[in-house]
Amino acid sequence: MTSAASTSEISAIEAQVLQIRTWVRNRDFLLAAESASALVAHAPENRDVLYLLALSQRNLNQIAEALQTLAQLQEHHPGFSRLYQERGHCYVALRDAPKAIEAFLWGVNINPALPASWGMLEGLYRLTGQLENAVMAAEHVATLKKLPPDVMTATGFFCDGDWTLAENLIRAYLLKHGNHVEAMRLLARIGMARQVHDDAEYLLEAVLELAPDYRAARHDYARVLLERHKFAQARIHLDQLLKLDPNNSDYWTLYANALVGLGEYEQAIVLYRRFLETTPQAADVNLWLAHALKTQGQTQDAIASYRAAAAARPNFGDAYWSLANLKTYQFTDEEMQRMRLEEASSKTTLIDRYHLCFALGKACEDRGLYEESFVYYSRGSELKLTEVRYKPASIELNTSLQKSVCTESFFDSRRAYGAPEADPIFIVGLPRAGSTLLEQILASHSQVEGTQELAEIPRLVLEMLGRDYDLDNPRYPGILESMSESDFAELGRRYLRETKSYRSGKPFFIDKMPNNFRHIGLIHLMLPNAKIIDARREPMACCFSNFKQLFASGQEFTYGIENIARYYRTYLELMRHWNAVLPGRVLRVLHEDVVDDLESSVRRILDFCGLPFEPGCVEFYKTKRSVRTASSEQVRQPIFRGGLDQWTHFEPWLDPLKSALGDAISRYRD
Repeated sequence: MTSAASTSEISAIEAQVLQIRTWVRNRDFLLAAESASALVAHAPENRDVLYLLALSQRNLNQIAEALQTLAQLQEHHPGFSRLYQERGHCYVALRDAPKAIEAFLWGVNINPALPASWGMLEGLYRLTGQLENAVMAAEHVATLKKLPPDVMTATGFFCDGDWTLAENLIRAYLLKHGNHVEAMRLLARIGMARQVHDDAEYLLEAVLELAPDYRAARHDYARVLLERHKFAQARIHLDQLLKLDPNNSDYWTLYANALVGLGEYEQAIVLYRRFLETTPQAADVNLWLAHALKTQGQTQDAIASYRAAAAARPNFGDAYWSLANLKTYQFTDEEMQRMRLEEASSKTTLIDRYHLCFALGKACEDRGLYEESFVYYSRGSELKLTEVRYKPASIELNTSLQKSVCTESFFDSRRAYGAPEADPIFIVGLPRAGSTLLEQILASHSQVEGTQELAEIPRLVLEMLGRDYDLDNPRYPGILESMSESDFAELGRRYLRETKSYRSGKPFFIDKMPNNFRHIGLIHLMLPNAKIIDARREPMACCFSNFKQLFASGQEFTYGIENIARYYRTYLELMRHWNAVLPGRVLRVLHEDVVDDLESSVRRILDFCGLPFEPGCVEFYKTKRSVRTASSEQVRQPIFRGGLDQWTHFEPWLDPLKSALGDAISRYRD
């Protein structure tokens, strides 16, 4: 079917749905049911068609048929709140109060803005003698009555996943009526759902200025601060919330996540274990605990917790992928079979499915089943690609602009700009290029603090880009030309302030955010004495390693062979530019050289950083520290060559990658 034909068919279904809605409003349920029933044959998974059919069947007193339709609706759209409300009405018709209460509760837990469900719950609770619950339901009804109808309707849209409808309605309301804390909070929640976290942060700040005692907004604010890696700030707000409600498990969960972000893993592990004492089957908490244990090097305990997460939810893709991502775990035959079944199930969600695909890719690779492995890696990448917003042209435009703005004369006229401190050691490049190994080597030195992939430089860049920036005409890096010496000095001092919470007092620390290679000009201007190391790896090995890696967040260029190759070529182009305009500023370290001659490479790195040689840097695998990246288990072992040529097992299927990389395959050492 052509795209045009498909669009035409969807439009025809939408037109019929509108007509069915009209019949329902006019209470012509027979005509609505007949039309919806016929339409289900053409659109068996359409949420609105199934819902309108069930509603019409109930009003025709066809209760059994309505419940059957709702079961079909739940199979395809389990997060749709109104299906549970409709099921509650069906059980009311059957005079089954317990099941009606259960159904209405399901609905309001998904979408608190369901006044009909709260009203029914109030009556059902009174009928069954649950007076305390009846009062609670009545309070919800009263709260919803205070909300403007547009805000309540938009809240319902948002909770049911209709984000665009919710956003359009709430923006129009705010334009017409001005500041309204609940409307602003809803718009912030929509921003968080869309991962526009800077907008959400700005809105929630404004909400808390207007209503500082609004706990739900402060809770949302702490969540968005965590998403933006502002862990210290999030902790401050969570402290405030916990003083007001010290037994709130949601607050404690976020607090533990903030501790993880700050590198305080031992405290976080204590909290996660405390949660599991009362809810041992909490799949997410078992997963978080396992992540923290893995980071601390407690691998066997981490494996047990990952397995517990998978046992608690058999299709929990992240639990299986996390086991695979240890790089050292061997799946059992039973686990392989279970993963295959769950990945093939129509009930498995998109996010669980692509996690399972990447886990199966690694499991098959470990067993030498390379063709099947490649199929799973490819499928996982294709599935993940459907939800990312990566645009290669934006990265290539940034490269072009960096080259045109950050010229040799530009830097010559700005000598000695920035803060003078030499504390940071930046390790840049592509992911999976050996940067974690370099970090572990340096962090094994007595004067160097290993931290993590810090978000401070990307956050500064986002601020320079401004709100609602134009991808085709961005302010950064052009804005660098208008900034003064004091501006760059303040940026350097701010960076050092904001990274202080990750340090314990050593003279130097590592910032291992790989994507910072795009901002070396900015780093040079704000911290001219910081060291910068380019971790580089042979392109076929590096690109394929990225292709088979599922990242927790970001690194969206890794999904799709063409995207990866274009990004690698752009990286080479920009690094050649930095080396030309800032000669000697960046030390290039080839992963293959480190593997082939470890001690010489270590001495070269330490000399560049102005550090005396220490044998511990060669025996890096003995260093006990937190490692958060996918290579965490590998850098706790002596160095080995085995990983260099793993991509060759997949060579029969990698001609498209070779072609897309072009001469980068031979030029990467230039």
